[in-house]
Amino acid sequence: MDAYHLNLDEEFVAACLAIQPTGKLSPVSLTDTLVRLTDKYPNAYSDFYPSATPCIFKSGPDWPVRKGPQAQGIEREARPVYGHAIGSTWRSIGESIHQCLDSMSVRWTFINPLAYANAGEAKPFSPLILSVGVKPHSLLYDAAVVATTVVKKILAGAGFPDIEVAFVESPFTATLGLSIAPLRYPHFEGTGALFFRLSKQDNRTAILTCAHVARPPPVYPNTGMTRTNASQPREEVIALGSMGYNNAVKAMMSTIRDLLLSINVWNDVLGRLGEFVPGEPPRVTVRRQEHVALMAGAKKDVEQVNALHDKVTEHRTTHDQRVIGFVLHSEKIEVSVDPHGFIKDWALIELYNEKIDWAGFKGNKVYVGGNLSIADFGTTMFPQPADRANYQYPQDGLLQAYSVVSDDEIRNPQHLDVHGEKCLLVVKNGSTTGTTVGRVNGLESFTRIYDKYGIQQTSVEFAVLAYDHTRGKFSDPGDSGSIVLPRAGRIVGILTGGAGPTGETDITYLTPYWWVEKEIKAKYPDCFLYQVVE
Repeated sequence: MDAYHLNLDEEFVAACLAIQPTGKLSPVSLTDTLVRLTDKYPNAYSDFYPSATPCIFKSGPDWPVRKGPQAQGIEREARPVYGHAIGSTWRSIGESIHQCLDSMSVRWTFINPLAYANAGEAKPFSPLILSVGVKPHSLLYDAAVVATTVVKKILAGAGFPDIEVAFVESPFTATLGLSIAPLRYPHFEGTGALFFRLSKQDNRTAILTCAHVARPPPVYPNTGMTRTNASQPREEVIALGSMGYNNAVKAMMSTIRDLLLSINVWNDVLGRLGEFVPGEPPRVTVRRQEHVALMAGAKKDVEQVNALHDKVTEHRTTHDQRVIGFVLHSEKIEVSVDPHGFIKDWALIELYNEKIDWAGFKGNKVYVGGNLSIADFGTTMFPQPADRANYQYPQDGLLQAYSVVSDDEIRNPQHLDVHGEKCLLVVKNGSTTGTTVGRVNGLESFTRIYDKYGIQQTSVEFAVLAYDHTRGKFSDPGDSGSIVLPRAGRIVGILTGGAGPTGETDITYLTPYWWVEKEIKAKYPDCFLYQVVE
């Protein structure tokens, strides 16, 4: 076997080849759930198809459905809303709505002002609908009808009687990576987002992540902390928590497996082509040369991945070997005071300089390859030909993060999507989902967290929607703290949570970076983004 010629251990090769792609398991039975909802509202699972988010009730005309036993659902896409007349008063209207829902004891989880379109169509058929999430099984149909009537009355009183309302069953997840985790609790992990220099006078460097990643609330008291002197105990942090480390090792093994399988296929082709024979057809010669080159490249890749695997499993196996720094500051996770109401959920991790290979350090750059080819990134983030006049793919697939996207630009973007509509297109690279693309909504969402003591906490976030029905979700649990960038690299925000059916994420939420930066500067006025690395 070719693995022999690559000097790979036979048991290691067998383990690589044994790894199979993981598929989603289908639910054993959804009969009870389907009947519970569709008995009163027949379109419970067709309104927001293909999302598994069920609708309890929606006001207004029925959205079209295909008929017949073999009819497939009409795929819907959530679209961002910009420039709507409600924009200037939405915050006060939204606050009135959630306060009214609280008075009715509705256990709501989010209020999203969104547009909806049929997949692939340029114009939304619903330019704005309020999607109100509730905890599953917490709101009956009749109560949803009453709550919808009340919300519609508030909207009408504000001058927007045509805006429809939908109540859906969908929990909000406040924890969604460089993947990091507390040394004492390596199974909690998330993504380090941005590198900072703490001052111009020294070489101390820190990374920004979420407070719920640095000090997970299930195991740390939500008091916040600041390390102010050298005698204070260090809460150390590791690169790659348990899940991240295991996933990284499996990814290397999967890569080797795929390469070995390809080598075997190409070797069979060469066997059929045989040795070079003078006077053979030119196409045979060309094909042999192509496969020889493919095999040579694949073997080189296997050698490099195998060397990395050996290094990681020999020198980075234990948690102590992966310590990279300690918590310098972590906010108490709470809602900020008005006028913004954003969630305070950020932390700075100071790095041990000797743990970082500064000679090869790339700075604040986000890898935009992986899930996206070079061509995919260009056509996805620059879908209009006129925008591509001066476009260049980021060198080595690394998009430089710098500067800030302002609040006004989030609400009034100048990008054009594939349909020629203005849109803020963004990209991120997270520990769980890798490189993904999406659209930032121009109106804020309200989100609600309920703790185990019944205390509720309401915050304001910006929603990030899937790019379209073909690109999949923007994030999953484990992506917390990921930096979100538009196509030019200026910083939009930091991922903090998501919403969707249990175990899924339909919508991602971010806290805008322009606000987070002000919070950081208030505590560390001399810090600044790590300089651009050429």
